Amino acid sequence: MKFNEKLPDDRQAKENILEAGRRMYDKSYCAANDGNISCRTADGYFWVTPSGVSKGYMTEDMLIKIDSDGNVIEQHTDLHVSSEINLHLKVYKNRPDVNAVVHAHPPLSTAFACARKDMCEPVVNEAVLNLGEVPCAPFALPGTTGLADSIVPYLNGHVAVLLANHGAVTWGESMEKAYFRLETLEYYAKMLMLTGLGPKAHLLNDEEKKGIESRRENYGIVL
Repeated sequence: MKFNEKLPDDRQAKENILEAGRRMYDKSYCAANDGNISCRTADGYFWVTPSGVSKGYMTEDMLIKIDSDGNVIEQHTDLHVSSEINLHLKVYKNRPDVNAVVHAHPPLSTAFACARKDMCEPVVNEAVLNLGEVPCAPFALPGTTGLADSIVPYLNGHVAVLLANHGAVTWGESMEKAYFRLETLEYYAKMLMLTGLGPKAHLLNDEEKKGIESRRENYGIVL
């Protein structure tokens, strides 16, 4: 299946999200229920992925339509909007040219995020051409406004950003561009690894680790 036009209607936006989700899951860019995707529609609203659902097994009825403040406009199940929705809305509010946002945890790119290291070495044509430099935002707890705020300084002049000890976010004027930038980002990380420019992990300190553990209840996680 191909992605649909740049600023799609409701049906096309939902198809785009499902297609991106399947590709992300098939490529192991998001394990279990990880990751989230959003798409702006021609009427100015956004279709977004729900929380707690595998991106490889989503169905159209699971998707939720929201406005620019995160208010639900349309939904057909009792699923909740992804906890990372503020991350997406922050991109849209600061980049009116952006119509799709993808957040995932591709392993090699996330290794750089876990090292809190920018990806800026000019080693491969495709990355220089299609991504430019990819900064790493400071550490922030998942699902918080702090995480959304952490990427703001990097939105203009970039098309991707790493989230420290977390994952990556890419965006574009279409779902096709947003998703393909995620693929290019992971390819770039692989080239950096293969050419000996891989990073060394930056371990979470006790405060950061406890902060993440404190978020389990928000995600309905019981160990």
